[in-house]
Amino acid sequence: MTVTTDLSPVTGPAAWRGDQLQDNKTWIYQLSDAEIAELETVGRKFVEDDPDLRTVTKADYPLPVCAEAVKTWANDMDRGRGFVLIRGLKTELYSDALSGAIFYLTGLHLGVPMKQNEMADLIDHVIATSTKTMDDPSALSSRVADKLVFHSDSSDAVALFCLRPAKEGGASSLVSGAQIYNEILSRRPDLAPLLHEPFYFDWYKQDHDAPEKTYTSPIVSIKDGVFSMYAGSTYIFTAQDYPEVPRLTEQQIEVIKLFDEITYEPGMALDMDFQPGDIQWVSNYAALHSRTAFTDWPQYGRKRHLLRLWLKRESDRPLVDKFGKHVVKAREEDREDTSGVEDVGQFSVKTAVVPRMDWGL
Repeated sequence: MTVTTDLSPVTGPAAWRGDQLQDNKTWIYQLSDAEIAELETVGRKFVEDDPDLRTVTKADYPLPVCAEAVKTWANDMDRGRGFVLIRGLKTELYSDALSGAIFYLTGLHLGVPMKQNEMADLIDHVIATSTKTMDDPSALSSRVADKLVFHSDSSDAVALFCLRPAKEGGASSLVSGAQIYNEILSRRPDLAPLLHEPFYFDWYKQDHDAPEKTYTSPIVSIKDGVFSMYAGSTYIFTAQDYPEVPRLTEQQIEVIKLFDEITYEPGMALDMDFQPGDIQWVSNYAALHSRTAFTDWPQYGRKRHLLRLWLKRESDRPLVDKFGKHVVKAREEDREDTSGVEDVGQFSVKTAVVPRMDWGL
């Protein structure tokens, strides 16, 4: 792999600080009454039709009123700050199936939903079905109430839909990958080139059904002047548990720790408290995400519950070879190809919005 020698700071809207955006709410897209009405109407038709989530397309459920909004959201991810929060849906009036249908519709119009596990589920859940902590190697980050470190998911974009918030805590946190890189360039330009070299990531820790224990990716990609980042120190360090993985050098450890220190410095991240009906879209190449620890409601029906989508997107973003998303190539078959996957009823929106209770225990 050829490591770039371009160590210039990244400029543009993707390089931001959380304290600069906290009072600037331009990252919130407030749906209009007409847009809400269209999403509700088409969403209800989606639930009534109950199409197979593996084969349905955006052409089956057009959204002409929301078309310009969809373009805006895509631009926010690809050429803007890297994320957008969509607000205004009245989920207190919806069934979970209708909420899931509206969420899936927005995904169809922004890309192609990806399988998120070996059972081929296209809608996954972030809900604490386990009392484990992240110190437990068997814990799944999407099934516990612990604080998470900043990381990237294995998709072009990730979206979260808030069905129900936590009793306390559970804020979604985003941080600009470009701004972290700029800080490292400023403070330790000698370490910055290491971010362009491949690191081993723990795949099993992220997904116990992963086909391999690890995969490799550089943390930073700069190609044709376009900056992208793929990170997650937890998974870099836990990959060291496997004896076949090369040992990290002292400098690699130093730059990873500096990366994390900068990420958690006051003012770097933007925290947002999810409200019911909020949809957060994030480009995995522009912003890293995490969440704060939370206290849940004791009643299961009131637990913090987010729906999650992973998307493949047709964009012109150039990336260096074997960067980030290459690890999911094995899962990028057409959604119609479900050979070897048991049909357990999760390809209907009516059942896909119900989490599997045996996961994360």
